[in-house]
Amino acid sequence: MLTPSHNPPHDGGFKYNPPQGGGAATAVTQWIETKANELLANGLRMVQRMPPEQARRAPTTQLHDYLNPYVADLGNVVDMDLIRDSGLHLGVDPMGGAGVHYWGPIAARYKLNLTVINPAVDPTFRFMPVDWDGQIRMDPSSAYAMQGLIAQKDAFDIAFACDTDHDRHGIVTRSHGLLPPNHYLAVCADYLFQHRPDWGGAAAVGKSVVTSQLLDRVAARLGRPLYETPVGFKWFAAGLLDGSLGFAAEESAGASFARGNGQVWTTDKDGFIPALLAAEITARTGHDPGQRYQTLTRTLGEPVTDRVEAPATPAQQHLLATLTAGQVAGTELAGEKITAILTQAPGNHAPIGGLKVTTQNGWFAARPSGTEAIYKIYGESFLGQEHLDKIMTQAQEMVDAALAKSPS
Repeated sequence: MLTPSHNPPHDGGFKYNPPQGGGAATAVTQWIETKANELLANGLRMVQRMPPEQARRAPTTQLHDYLNPYVADLGNVVDMDLIRDSGLHLGVDPMGGAGVHYWGPIAARYKLNLTVINPAVDPTFRFMPVDWDGQIRMDPSSAYAMQGLIAQKDAFDIAFACDTDHDRHGIVTRSHGLLPPNHYLAVCADYLFQHRPDWGGAAAVGKSVVTSQLLDRVAARLGRPLYETPVGFKWFAAGLLDGSLGFAAEESAGASFARGNGQVWTTDKDGFIPALLAAEITARTGHDPGQRYQTLTRTLGEPVTDRVEAPATPAQQHLLATLTAGQVAGTELAGEKITAILTQAPGNHAPIGGLKVTTQNGWFAARPSGTEAIYKIYGESFLGQEHLDKIMTQAQEMVDAALAKSPS
């Protein structure tokens, strides 16, 4: 798949999904990168080409209808009849991406009261409001990129958007405007495991190491196993395929979940189904996801989160990716006893490419970006902003100490 995903148009790239459907393993993508760079270095002389019309006539080319089978199957993963019967007025912004031509057929097939806010398609994405840094970024988690839909929140009972390749979602409610991804993901898990009676009792909640600890608390309250992996949705593919995961999510607004009967829907992120689930939740409970989150946090606690990022050279990124538990000085983090220092994910014991330190009411994780020349520090606290500030300060001190060892 050729796509800029939620990145600026000039940062377009490709994705490859192997036969299991989920994201490719690192060894596979590295092989593709190496081969692609070899071809580029050789001036693309080894790349065979043919005109589009000739390619369409080639015996190796086959037409496939992706749209209609997908749309017809949606009712097996989201309660589309309930949404239709509720009469909720839904708004959607496809952000000029792969879903532009899907939302109309979805509304027509299921007789939904759905309005497509902006059907524009433009490879420059000049119709998008610029993001916080002045870049065009089709990010449904960004209040800057989503300002057009946020401004119309009162015109709809629930509204949503998806990024360019439609594997991420953004939810806009009347009650709370644009929901941070971690807020909505916790609502999804809490709702799904209570309203999918045919899911197996052992089906787990999947999350990445930098996704909110509120999901841990939701899973514990539901009596569900928690499966925590490194960053990257590819780690959930096997569990979604065999049904051991009912719901899987990562903090960057990527999620998928099982069909109503507990069988696999997809082994990769799907932006359509969490968007439509927001309408199902509102229709069934009479409360939108923002209101549901408020209720949830009254019981389980309300976290505050932060993420900082800064430039990093390849040498510095390597240092951060190889941090060890021994580099964490002391036994406390922001005044609380450290309960775990992780360099491997608890769910599958795979390296997380950095370090995560947890306490009863907070945590931080430091890791290099896998796609940009930066590092990121994530933090969360259930004790308020002051406690979170202490966590982030202590985390930054540790990262600074590690980077000081870099020769560059």
